[in-house]
Amino acid sequence: MAIQDIYPTALRLLGRPVLVVGGGPVAARRAKGLLDAGARVTVVAPLACPALNGLADAGLLTWEPRTYRPADVDGVWFVQTATGNPAVDAQVGADAEAQRIWCVNASDHEASAAWTPAVAVVDDVKIAVNAGGDPRRAMAVRDAVATALETGDLPLRRRRTTTTAGSVALVGGGPGDTGLITVRGRRLLGQADVVVADRLGPRELLRELAPDVRVIEVGKTPGHHPVPQAEINRILVDEALQGHRVVRLKGGDPYVLGRGGEEAEFCRQHGVEVEVVSGVTSAISVPAAAGIPVTHRGLAKGFSVVTGHEELSEVPARADHTVILLMGVGQLRDSTAALGRAGLPAGTPVGIVENGYLPNQRVTIGTLGTIADQAEAAGVANPAVIVIGDVVRVSPFAPSHFKTADYSTTSPNAPRTARTTQTRVLTP
Repeated sequence: MAIQDIYPTALRLLGRPVLVVGGGPVAARRAKGLLDAGARVTVVAPLACPALNGLADAGLLTWEPRTYRPADVDGVWFVQTATGNPAVDAQVGADAEAQRIWCVNASDHEASAAWTPAVAVVDDVKIAVNAGGDPRRAMAVRDAVATALETGDLPLRRRRTTTTAGSVALVGGGPGDTGLITVRGRRLLGQADVVVADRLGPRELLRELAPDVRVIEVGKTPGHHPVPQAEINRILVDEALQGHRVVRLKGGDPYVLGRGGEEAEFCRQHGVEVEVVSGVTSAISVPAAAGIPVTHRGLAKGFSVVTGHEELSEVPARADHTVILLMGVGQLRDSTAALGRAGLPAGTPVGIVENGYLPNQRVTIGTLGTIADQAEAAGVANPAVIVIGDVVRVSPFAPSHFKTADYSTTSPNAPRTARTTQTRVLTP
């Protein structure tokens, strides 16, 4: 049998009687697959392996503990033979052929009237792969296709209108690099009918969407919210109630200063299914792009994340407690002054990372007493993450006089020299 002789199709066996001849592990796997399809399974075999015995004891299938008889194929819709005895399998196949019943012969794929493909299920998509009768090859191809669907590299989006209710997924896209979105987030983005997008996050992924996927821009900048939060909430619910799969694509993590909790609550109040997909928050990942850990042995055991200088009175004013300011460039001078008044020394290291992980990433390093002037002179702008504390000393971009023997780094690192990253280091 050549692969050109195969006509791929799918059988709907719900409630229909099928026959499995054989009692070993292969027969058990085939019986389990047929049960998953809703078939009424009868197994004929003198002996049954533990897996088949368990299915029979649970009442999920009927086991006839005897040898095969030609009459066993009467009235069935489909036959699977896996006795391990080629002569018996061939006889079953011949009896099924005589009654025009499709039969899979596990002993001889060339003589088999039907083949069982390697199968995987992703969402409501079932993948079935035949590979010229080579089961290991079929499984390898199946796994590769399933992985591509899981990761969003292949499209899972529905093309036909269904009666399925709409839904909302709040997806954290990470700090902006397309490789830092989660696998789950990428998959949901590939299934979306509507994407409600922030101005931050993995914007390049929007270019990969199908032409008929609607993108609704709701991006905000500090002090400028062209689409109010209440309107964003309404958009999510209205689109989902129309039966659409909606992805709210955010930068960072939707539950870290992203108002994701408000959006999820509003959806649930209006009967809309909502899923929250965590992302890599910029509060931690963007400092890491500049080699700055938010905690480090011997330097800092904890950190606080704030968005405005008025919150700084609540955080420890110590160099061994890292303070992370998000979108804080406009208030940087006020924030550093507030920390100084709270007792943080003027020589405390400060790092600013603009456009983390993007080609125009830039790092500015100074101290609490100098960083505001440095940032102003360099034209530092949001999006940026500001890190205040001794952990900045660990950065490979820190000046040599920032290095101390008080932490566990054994040798200084060289700054990144990737061609796509432009970095400027400003020091006091």
